[in-house]
Amino acid sequence: MDTTNNRPTNSEDDGTLTNRQGHPITNNQNIRTVSNRGPATLENYDFIEKISHFDREKVPERIVHARGAGAHGYFEAYGTVGDEPVSKYTRAKLFQQKGKQTPVFVRFSTVVHGLHSPETVRDPRGFAVKFYTEDGNWDLVGNNLKIFFIRDAMKFPDMIHAFRPDPVTNIQDARRFFDFCANSPESFHMVTFVYSPWGIPANYRMMQGSGVNTYKWVNDEGQAVLVKYHWEPKQGIKNLTVKEAEEIQGKNFSHATQDLYEAIERGDYPEWELLVQLMPDGPNPELDFDPLDDTKLWPEDKFPWRKVGRMVLNKNPENFFNEVEQVAFGTGVLVDGLDFSDDKMLQGRTFSYSDTQRYRVGANYLQLPINAAKKRVATNQEGGQLRYFNDKAPGQNLHINYEPSSMGGLKEATQTGAEYTPHVDGNLVRQSIDRHDNTKQAGDTYRHFEPWEKDELIGNLVNDLAVCPKDIQDKMIALAEQADEEYGRRLREGLAGKGPGLRVGDTEFAEELQHPLGAKHTQEAVQDAIEKGREQDPY
Repeated sequence: MDTTNNRPTNSEDDGTLTNRQGHPITNNQNIRTVSNRGPATLENYDFIEKISHFDREKVPERIVHARGAGAHGYFEAYGTVGDEPVSKYTRAKLFQQKGKQTPVFVRFSTVVHGLHSPETVRDPRGFAVKFYTEDGNWDLVGNNLKIFFIRDAMKFPDMIHAFRPDPVTNIQDARRFFDFCANSPESFHMVTFVYSPWGIPANYRMMQGSGVNTYKWVNDEGQAVLVKYHWEPKQGIKNLTVKEAEEIQGKNFSHATQDLYEAIERGDYPEWELLVQLMPDGPNPELDFDPLDDTKLWPEDKFPWRKVGRMVLNKNPENFFNEVEQVAFGTGVLVDGLDFSDDKMLQGRTFSYSDTQRYRVGANYLQLPINAAKKRVATNQEGGQLRYFNDKAPGQNLHINYEPSSMGGLKEATQTGAEYTPHVDGNLVRQSIDRHDNTKQAGDTYRHFEPWEKDELIGNLVNDLAVCPKDIQDKMIALAEQADEEYGRRLREGLAGKGPGLRVGDTEFAEELQHPLGAKHTQEAVQDAIEKGREQDPY
């Protein structure tokens, strides 16, 4: 009891519950009512503050990559790229010194489905790393697979719409997926990966990561090379068959999140090695593919993987929402020594990712601790929803929120390394890149698969293509035949006599054929629930 000025107050210590105004809460069990049965009164401030905040606990979920898990850790540089000094290729400070550690936060995710979808779905997995470097944040935003379905950002909303649940039934539909893919032949290589066991990683710790996009490294002389990033797990790589995934999902639909959390809690810290592939900057016309094409792999025999450093995750989030849900990544978040290529997917993502975070978390999302740089920040930005503080420098004239100024405002930084100034020449056009060859690498990938992976791939494709109209089946078979004779033959034989066998428009859109990608016996499950459900009397 505080008797200052002879006015007793409520007892309060560090463990006392308060509201957001700092008022101690003396009754957190009952709202204020007229007698103990009600009605309630409007001035229930503590209740209204509590319930109105509860009503707003969730920010809009991510349009893609909604389901995810994350952890803190560090990146340790080797100081070299392969056997060469890393400074030969990039001046980015985090890579220069052997043993230099940079704090990181990593978020793993699935792509297509919502916040509480199972972690056993057939889907690429997101692999996003935020480096809190001494030069500010660097976000390396990618997936577990090293390629993608499309090569131009214009098609991204259509791709996601086709892959997400039907807008009428809210059920994912393999026909919509293959309708898009069959009419976007550049997707065939990615389809080959996603429908193989690589489409269902066993968990987040035992999967690869990739930047997917092509970036550039820039050295002190302002010279650039193209670069691809790859994360290789020290825990090994494990994938699941459909049957294995179904069994796991029946027991635990958050198995990958739980696996990551528990491994870190017991001190079994997951680790990845970062490797890069480097290529001279330019179109590289001697190749049979364009190095900026996200549907293509860079052959390892021509562009070897070179070790750059390692990453260790050693701390779980203290609060899932504050850190995992509100963390915000963007492909445009680069530091000095790293730069953009003309990769059309990268160019589109660079606008889209940061724009999404401003919509989802708010204009001041970079002031949240999980997103804030771990160094000084000084800007002339003002206002916006949930503005917490002004990014002003010590000694700055607070009246001056613009630049240039001679009255104590912020000044431009001095450029140290030579500026990278790539030459650009050509007409503004809306055209696809050259050197498509949508099936060659898919054939290489198929031939690289082990027999059990091929069996799983063919079985999974047949299961989902069987519900598709014949036009779509024929297009997918043709792509498989172009990729590899055996691939096409096995797919044709597997589909023989199966599926609607109808052409688009010959029948109504049969809703009973809908099922999530890779799922089997879905209609049986609907009937089982009716037939096996236990009848109960009302109470």
